[in-house]
Amino acid sequence: MATKSSIPVVDFIDFPNQSSKLIAASEEWGCFRLVNFHHVLPMTLMFEMKVVVRSLFDLPVEIKRRNLNTNMASGYMAPTAKNPLYEALGLYDMASRNDVDNFCSQLDVSPDQRETIMRYAEAIHELLLEIAKKLAESLGVKSESMGLEEWPCKFRINKYHFTPESVGCPCVQIHTDSGFLTILQDDESVGGLEIMDKSGEFIAVDPWPNTLLVNLGDMAKVWSNGRFCNVKHRVQCKEAKIRVSIASFLLGPIGSVVEPPPELVDDDHPRQYIPTTYENYRKIMLSKNLQAGEALAFLHAPMSDK
Repeated sequence: MATKSSIPVVDFIDFPNQSSKLIAASEEWGCFRLVNFHHVLPMTLMFEMKVVVRSLFDLPVEIKRRNLNTNMASGYMAPTAKNPLYEALGLYDMASRNDVDNFCSQLDVSPDQRETIMRYAEAIHELLLEIAKKLAESLGVKSESMGLEEWPCKFRINKYHFTPESVGCPCVQIHTDSGFLTILQDDESVGGLEIMDKSGEFIAVDPWPNTLLVNLGDMAKVWSNGRFCNVKHRVQCKEAKIRVSIASFLLGPIGSVVEPPPELVDDDHPRQYIPTTYENYRKIMLSKNLQAGEALAFLHAPMSDK
């Protein structure tokens, strides 16, 4: 089995020295392990948040169902006959205090739990923005031009009810993330996440406590003019235990187009994709039931643009 060192590791406090390593990881893997970020997201807060998350999944189903699906957010997802091992809760924009407040109220969280969720949302949002800025600046692009502070940050907590009968079975299908980048606080002890390398082989992402996994999504591939890899990944049942993870997604600008900045388009690097909005791209994905980046084919730039 691949070890945790198979995935590139990026040191958050060692920039700009880590810039070339960050870009190499983004181009070759589309993901990396982040270390030395605890001045933004303390280890104590990561632990406290995981305790809160586990308690939320222990709530009665009638309370969890108050976490509603809307046009912009995926709410409570109960286990189904098709996917009996998976359960999730979420909110649309963790950068919005109102969204986070509403999520907490839906689930009747305690004052202490609300404070933990609020602090976690603020810290992870800051971290998402800082990673996006480092990606841009490492390519020689001014991050101010991206308007990152206005991008929504979707929040999703996941629970996998692994059983002896499910060992060896897939729990989440092969997919890419549709947004720009994702931060995953994975389970500290239970594995299952696998990412696809460029050869098409799946590599196990072993648990590595007190680190974060960063995945790049479809919008990052469009924005980078095809340079960044939108990593394909899945979850497999490896052992009969409960697995819990926290995912935070920096989606993309709402109502504004995603396209490569001028610095990334020239005669040697012609435009790969037509400008799109995140909302339009999601509509293509959903209408054609495409989950693993295939919808990007509908955005290919005409040859005349290249």
